[in-house]
This record gives sequence, structure tokens and C-alpha cells, in this order.
Amino acid sequence: MNAPDQVITFIYENDGEERLDKVLVQHLPEFSRARLQNLIKEGKVSLNGRVITKTGFAVQPGQHIQVILPPPQPSHLQPEEIPLDIVFENHDLIILNKPAGMVVHPSPGHTQGTLVHGILAYHPDLEGIGGERRPGIVHRLDKDTSGLLLVAKNDRAHRWLQDQFRQRRVQKTYLALVDGHPPTPRGRIEAPIGRDPLHRQRMSVLPPGKGREAITEYQTRETFRQHTLLEVHPLTGRTHQIRVHMAFLGCPIVGDTVYGHRHPSLPVQRHFLHAARLTLRLPGETEPRTFEAPLPADLEQILAWLRQYQPA
Repeated sequence: MNAPDQVITFIYENDGEERLDKVLVQHLPEFSRARLQNLIKEGKVSLNGRVITKTGFAVQPGQHIQVILPPPQPSHLQPEEIPLDIVFENHDLIILNKPAGMVVHPSPGHTQGTLVHGILAYHPDLEGIGGERRPGIVHRLDKDTSGLLLVAKNDRAHRWLQDQFRQRRVQKTYLALVDGHPPTPRGRIEAPIGRDPLHRQRMSVLPPGKGREAITEYQTRETFRQHTLLEVHPLTGRTHQIRVHMAFLGCPIVGDTVYGHRHPSLPVQRHFLHAARLTLRLPGETEPRTFEAPLPADLEQILAWLRQYQPA
């Protein structure tokens, strides 16, 4: 049996007329503006019993508004039973420890075995995002980057978490082992990042005005003869930001064959980058929480070898 539609009714009581889509955003903040605009266009919104399909229609004070919310539609993706390392979960979100080698979101060339496929099997009754039963990926990690990842279960949580990232209220901490030693034990890199004009599959630092603002802070955790273990804090969320900035600094991440050395300086099967800690406010909460994911065994083994054979 299909789930019934949800019907929401209210009276527009503000002074002066306002666009219909703006009125809905004000009264239904748990949904994105795009989702509400689609509902209007689909004939799911009425004023005083009259169906309105224009998003910019002027709503007058005192008018009765009815919104019909259809149940989430099944995702077109096939759920797959994939082991997930859940660090925290509540009714709004999941925080998990992603292993290296796992792609987060389906894309050309990665149509199976992604994190999204695994979550659909783990949580088949997901409330969904944008009217579809699918998880909301708030931020992403590269395939070969391990560590903490946030996944929203519903529109309300998705918007909340996106706002936290947009306002830079989420503190992200990565551990990165780099070749060489930074010019200072701690520092701040402010260098715009954009698509590499010569290699379109890569990102690069571009001249001012050409790329998007990108800021990364780092501090030294441990020093070895030819390598440095850094704690890295990206303040913006550009594609490949940490990898690009570390290479720009002259200290590429160990094992990063795209932005670093073609032949890794240490026997690693992927780049040495791990999302170790997240500090943020969860939806509806006032105090921030911190979540951590330990360094995976393959990376710990590299550090153990360096401590034994290449101490500073």
C-alpha cells in the first residue's frame, strides 16, 4: 500500500503581498526552496482552494494556503549490502567512517558499490531528500581518503548541515603525511583553486580572480627524516583542496600520484589522508559535538615504520 500524501494548511498573516515560493520557504523551512518551487509547478499548492502553478504568484494577507506533500519516491538506485562503520546515528543523520577505496556517490564509471548504495540497503525506510528516498550527501571525501562523513536522512537535516558548512561552523580535522617539511611548523594557505586549464581532470592553484577562495590551516604533529605528519584544517571545501594546497606548499601528500610524486616515497596503496575529527552542532542542538575516527591500520603501519627507521 502506498503511503498517503501529507497535507499542510496555514494562513498567510504577514503585512503586504509576497511571492508564493517565498511564503512557503518562510513557513516550511525544513524543505529547500527548489523542492517547494517544484511542488508549486506540479500543482500541489493552492490558495483559497485554487491551484497555483506560478512560483512568483502574489499571496495576499489572510489567504489560506494548502500544500500537498507526496510521499518520497523510491530511488532508482539498487540498494547493496555493504558493510558500514557507523560512528553516530539519530533520526536526522548518520556519521560514518568511510574506508579508503569507497566512492561516495554514483557517477559515470561508478554505478555500483558506492556509499549511497550501501546506505539505501542499511536504511530502506529513509525519509529522503528532495522527494526521493535517498541519503543527502552533505560533503564528500575522495575515493582514497578515509574518515568521517556526514549523511543527512531528511531535507530538514540536509539544509541544517549545509548551512553549518556554508557558515564555516564545522571544524574538520585531517591527518596527512607529506613528503618533506613545510616552511613553518604551522601555517595558513590562502590560494584560490579552480580547474587546471591544461589538465581538466585536475584542480590547481590559480591566479587571484581566476579560482574560488580556498583556505587551509595546518600544524605539525610529528616530524621524520624526510616526511612530516600534519594536522590539517580546511576552512573552505574546494575539490581536492588539501591535496592541491599541500602540493602548492611543496609538500605533496605521500601516495598522491595526481598532485605529488608519480612513484610514492613510501609503500602506500593510496594517498595518506584521513578525516580524523568533526566538530559541529547537530540539527536542533545548541552545543557542538566532536566525533573522531582512528587512523586506519594501513596508515598506522606507515607511521610505525617511520618512527622506527626514519626518526627526525
